[in-house]
Amino acid sequence: MKKIILSLIAITVLAGGYYFMKKDTPTAESKSTDTAENTPQWDKVFPQSDKVETHRVSFQNRFGIVLVGNIYLPKDRDNKKFPAIAVSGPFGAVKEQASGLYAQTLAERGFVTLAFDPSFTGESGGDVRNVASPDINTEDFSAAVDFLSTLSYVDKDKIGIIGICGFGGFGLNAAAQDTRIKATVTSTMYDMTRVSAKGYNDSMSADDLYKLRQSLNAQRTEDAMKGTYAEAPGLPDKLTGNEPLFVKEYFEYYKTPRGFHKRSINSNGHWNTTSALSLITQPILAYSDTIKSAVLMIHGEKAHSRYFSEDAFKKLTGENKELYIVPDANHVDLYDNLEKIPFDKIEEFFKTNLK
Repeated sequence: MKKIILSLIAITVLAGGYYFMKKDTPTAESKSTDTAENTPQWDKVFPQSDKVETHRVSFQNRFGIVLVGNIYLPKDRDNKKFPAIAVSGPFGAVKEQASGLYAQTLAERGFVTLAFDPSFTGESGGDVRNVASPDINTEDFSAAVDFLSTLSYVDKDKIGIIGICGFGGFGLNAAAQDTRIKATVTSTMYDMTRVSAKGYNDSMSADDLYKLRQSLNAQRTEDAMKGTYAEAPGLPDKLTGNEPLFVKEYFEYYKTPRGFHKRSINSNGHWNTTSALSLITQPILAYSDTIKSAVLMIHGEKAHSRYFSEDAFKKLTGENKELYIVPDANHVDLYDNLEKIPFDKIEEFFKTNLK
């Protein structure tokens, strides 16, 4: 039981907790759009670049959920078609955090980029808020590729993706499914299905997993009877000093001015507890060995999560695959530390493989 509790704590801390928020459901347009109309004032956790235009956009995935994102365009551009990159993650974050930073930085380097909120989170649609799904979150990447393909200034044959943290795993799954994705970068990747089913460092036994299923399904019954969705634990509002190092690292990003955003589950909310049910039974990397396109996996040398990338990389086949370990970097450094995120390498990778 102690292992179950520790594993649940690890999962929900990684995710930032579970939050049911039926009110304030986004009312984004159901049609794809790439206009700057109603673009809000700058609300990102990183400084705005004077080299990039930013537009608020919305588009629909094949489940009918409207996704909301920000598209970043190099200001210094002509009428040519650009290679494009869709970015999402970390798990429980929003487009105004790490994914937006990656998108803006790569737009400065000559790409059209799209940072988007996954289904049920941030400004994106979905009536039940803050729910994760291996299938739907994989589809979200393909929906982003759909949208980018429709833009007149994007070369639809030169589209890549970046998945950060938990969306690194979903990104690899999307690359296995969607042959339109010509190049994939994962940064500080988590396999959310593995950690949900097995716990951190695979510490859960088969009996632990069965008890977890019992607990989650009992909660599902209780939710059905009450007509509500229980919230799972998230990051604490204050640290006691006794937390594991990785909790302190997440807190430093999500709960301080460094990375706090009001729409981020990890900063200001909780996941829906029973989201874990699909994550524990649907391993997202089952077909990663079938990926034929280029893959660059990036992880920090000192990240507690490093083993996810190392193990996932071993399964990849083909010659155009690389695992790059960033010296002296922890898991959260690759969210926003511009001295640690290897943007030169990422730029070179996409320019080589989106041509």
